[in-house]
Amino acid sequence: MNPQAMLISTMSLLLGTSITISSNHWMTAWIGLEINTLAILPLISKTHHPRAIEASTKYFLTQATASTLLLFASMINAWFSGQWDITQLTHPMSCTLSTIAISIKLGLVPFHFWFPEVLQGSTMTTCLLLATIMKFPPITLFYLTSPSLNSTLLTLMAITSAALGGWMGLNQTQTRKVLAFSSIAHLGWMTIILNYDPNLTLITFYLYIMTTSAIFLILNTTNTLKLSTVMTTWTKIPPLTTIFMLTLLSLAGLPPLTGFLPKWLIIQELTKQELTTTATAISLLSLLGLFFYLRLAYCATITLPPNFTNYMKQWQTNKPTNPLTTTLISLSIMLLPLSPMVLTIS
Repeated sequence: MNPQAMLISTMSLLLGTSITISSNHWMTAWIGLEINTLAILPLISKTHHPRAIEASTKYFLTQATASTLLLFASMINAWFSGQWDITQLTHPMSCTLSTIAISIKLGLVPFHFWFPEVLQGSTMTTCLLLATIMKFPPITLFYLTSPSLNSTLLTLMAITSAALGGWMGLNQTQTRKVLAFSSIAHLGWMTIILNYDPNLTLITFYLYIMTTSAIFLILNTTNTLKLSTVMTTWTKIPPLTTIFMLTLLSLAGLPPLTGFLPKWLIIQELTKQELTTTATAISLLSLLGLFFYLRLAYCATITLPPNFTNYMKQWQTNKPTNPLTTTLISLSIMLLPLSPMVLTIS
């Protein structure tokens, strides 16, 4: 891709995100979302592969539909209340439509269909952007409108997202699709607590971004796209592969790793709100995700490929590990003892 075009797309991506997260008017938030959509499309389709073109077309159509619904919801609210302020969402139809529109933007069930396919057709770096930064503006809109959103609809979508994200990830052999369904399951955890403690949603989102970014950067360093090639990566950078296992277990939410913190806090808050059944259900559904994280970890560090594998074993490379990757891995694994400080900051 042309460096100038890459620079323009990246700067537009940062601009659109900044506009949306800093706006308090529905129109400026919508403009930021549109800039984001148009900026990411060249990055998705830059490989000129038919699958990449298909992914960019699916992404454009889905995001355009969500933006139209969001604009329609804000116009209905302005028509009846005279308010364009994001936090002044009062009309019931506007609340429901905006919940659906932001859910489409994020990829919550039942509007998740586009997300795994788009990630599968993109490069690993673009997948990292789609799974992290591109979710920041919709999560911000969720945070700002949380008192007005339809709580029943949110809880239903959260439970089904946790269930389907874990269930559909069980039989995947592509690492990008595994991480796509992992993202859907984590969105379920973020959404279920939104009405009760929006700050906890943001903490969960930040820790999810940190851990997922570390995993994507590790996969990009080792050039791993399938489970069958995960088995051969241990010969390239053995220490990184071992740390990859710990990062996966952190994403699964096992103590004493960082990923346990948001799940612990969410279950605690749901119990305080006397939603013990909901807390139990989403905790049990997280076991589905734990299975495919363990499967990835097993393939990466414990098992060896059979002798008749079609993939050549590669000897250790001298490719240095990115300092950003090292920092994110450290935070993804060792942040749990600092949880009182995290809660104080939030």
